[in-house]
Amino acid sequence: MPELPDITVYIEALEARVLGRALNKVLIAGPSLLRTFEPPVTAVEGKQIVRLRRVGKRIAFGCDNGIWLLLHLMIAGRLHWSDKAKKPDGRRTLAAFLFDTGCLTLTEAGTRKRAALHLFASEREMEEMDPGGLDVMTASTEEFARALKSENHTLKRALTDPHLLSGIGNAYSDEILHRARLSPVTMTSRLTDEETLRLHQAVQLTLAHWVARLREQARGKFPEKVTAFREEMAAHGRFGQPCPVCGEKIQRIRYADRETNYCARCQTAGKLLADRGLSRLLKEDWPRTLEEMEERRSSLR
Repeated sequence: MPELPDITVYIEALEARVLGRALNKVLIAGPSLLRTFEPPVTAVEGKQIVRLRRVGKRIAFGCDNGIWLLLHLMIAGRLHWSDKAKKPDGRRTLAAFLFDTGCLTLTEAGTRKRAALHLFASEREMEEMDPGGLDVMTASTEEFARALKSENHTLKRALTDPHLLSGIGNAYSDEILHRARLSPVTMTSRLTDEETLRLHQAVQLTLAHWVARLREQARGKFPEKVTAFREEMAAHGRFGQPCPVCGEKIQRIRYADRETNYCARCQTAGKLLADRGLSRLLKEDWPRTLEEMEERRSSLR
């Protein structure tokens, strides 16, 4: 799912292409994409886009007649820009937004279509869709600590809860926790002041680093390689590969269709976190530390 760095760079690319321009036509072919019926999409046709903003992990387009379009890409939705008009087919390309400067299309891979488009008559109505999480890029450490510890969750869950913190998902939470040298299963109530400060700094530094990196990769072009898995990442999506800090292999915890990646040496003092499915299968045979895992590997050679 595109997260704060991806959405930020998307918005910057859109500002250069559609801000102050008329949205001439909206073509929607995805049957589940449009989630509202009032106002209709025809109400924004011929109107100028006068404002663009991020609402959590959503992109909001403000029109000169006060109507807002709110686009949530979900997991597999992606935006593309073309100088030529495109027609959505309803299978992979779900919508096309035609401007005099070009055409913005929304695609979504896979059979489960989750991307969503809402239209609102006012910004106030649109803001009701905001989960209300803290803007982590502008928050002070005290504000961050208050939001983080307002509920007692694991750090992984707290970082990715849009009601607590805005714009962080599965991918960048792994990178943040790796930079902060903190375990994903540490409870927020058990964080020390020093660890909270370290985590806050890691949040801002990690997200700022990736905004700058994605901006540089785009080089003024429309970002086309938006993905949750990047070779340059330290932990996320790197199970079995060496940690760039200590060289130990990156580990994982799997739950349902999600995976959390971490370095046991850097983040959990060498302790292996129990993978729910595998640890249930192995029970007492589950290795507790990197050393124990290596001993068992050696005995099998």
